[in-house]
Parts: sequence; structure tokens; C-alpha cells
Amino acid sequence: MARYHDVHPDNPQPRALGQVAETLRGGGLVAYPTDSGYALGCRLGNRDGLDRIRAIRHLDESHHFTLVCSQFAQLGQFVQMDNDVFRMVKAHTPGQYTFILPATREVPKAMLHPKKKTVGVRIPAHTTTLALLATLGEPLMSSTLLMPGSEQPMTEGWLVNDELGAQLDAVLDSGDCGTEPTTVVDLSGDEVQVVRRGAGDPSPFE
Repeated sequence: MARYHDVHPDNPQPRALGQVAETLRGGGLVAYPTDSGYALGCRLGNRDGLDRIRAIRHLDESHHFTLVCSQFAQLGQFVQMDNDVFRMVKAHTPGQYTFILPATREVPKAMLHPKKKTVGVRIPAHTTTLALLATLGEPLMSSTLLMPGSEQPMTEGWLVNDELGAQLDAVLDSGDCGTEPTTVVDLSGDEVQVVRRGAGDPSPFE
């Protein structure tokens, strides 16, 4: 059963963030708010956590998991970007976008698209997400909390806890949460492709 942590949206309590970070370091799976709905997250390299996310969301092996980072400077460690892509991504982060890019060897194989060797990356503009990432000190392997058959992510922490608490180790709730999933942009090929239209304006990529 998940531990439920209710924190202030503008000044999330360090003690609660520390407890959630310890849950992640111990191999746990957590639900946390972002500027584009709730997400499920686990620590880098936590293969069991990814399997649990797949089970909750009914995902297949081709699903693009996302590395949620706290700042643009972290991306170079995990994804490959030429100069044009570098400028494009930097101009739209932080924000409500997920970018699919070729992965470096630093990315756990379990997260990669099995054929393309790509991964999603995202830098949210959300106080609680960024505070959790700062406390943890590393990115999260993550996926938007879109339940099977739903077009919108879950957006209420108490509801996440009620419906999924038995399958999670922690739920972090700060009340403020976006209501649309991210816009997903594939920058891994020769042409830019908008894979999913969501909260981020897709027009710069079309």
C-alpha cells in the first residue's frame, strides 16, 4: 500500500520529498504530479519498476518510456542531439513536451524502444516535480499516468491513491496538476513528427 504525501504546491515540504526519494532509492514505484497530469516514476535502472508501470498501464514492449530531468544540461548524458535539434529542444524546455531522441549508452536498455534505440526525454515546468528531482539527485524513468481506455491522465492525487494505492509505494500530491498529457515530438529521424498532440503547442514542429 502506498504512503500518501500531501505537500504544499509552492513550497513542498523537504521531509516529505526526502521520504519519497528514499522510496525511489529503495526500488519503489511512485505517482507524482507534473504540469501535464500525474506520472508514474521509478529510479534509473529499476527494471521491476518499469514492469510494474507496464502492468498498470497495459503497455507493450514498444512503449517509449521517458526520462524526466530537472534541467536541460542533463540531457546530453542520455540523448544524442545535433545542433538543430539541440536548439529546438532548448527553446521548448522546460515545458509540456516529451521529445523522442536517440539514446546514449547511459540509458538503461529496459527503457529503450527495442527497434529504434530511442527514448523520451522531458523537463517539466512544475514546482513539485523539480523539487523531487532535486532531492533525488537524478532523473526519473517515467510514464504519464494514462489508464487503459482513457485519453486524459489522472490529475487528482487522492484519486490516484484510492484507485492505485495497492499497486504503488508512494503517492505525492501537491494539488496543482496539469490536465492534459504532454505533446510528444519525435526528433529521432530525418523528419520531425508530432506523435501525440497534448498540452504543448505542436505548431512549431509541424
